[in-house]
Amino acid sequence: MDDRGAKILLLPGDGIGPEVVAEARKLIELMREREGCNIRIETGLIGGAACDAHGVPLPDETLALARACDAALMGAVGGPQYEGLARDKRPERGLLRIRNEL
Repeated sequence: MDDRGAKILLLPGDGIGPEVVAEARKLIELMREREGCNIRIETGLIGGAACDAHGVPLPDETLALARACDAALMGAVGGPQYEGLARDKRPERGLLRIRNEL
């Protein structure tokens, strides 16, 4: 971490993921407010949310954000609505790819 502070990537994902990550975001914002922590937040898409928006479970722009951040906080991925997708388009592939790439 440099003098500009930490950069955290939030990846809400699917299902309950967005709810959980939203609560984590509140905690990060509270730390910034009360403790003066210099934390910058980025948000990206992964999993089914990324498939819905971009047709792939991990867009290259999300991977680039992850590489540029100090940490990533990811919610759940997947759900029954994605079971019919081709294997390479399934939400879990985004999780596997980001693990492999980082």
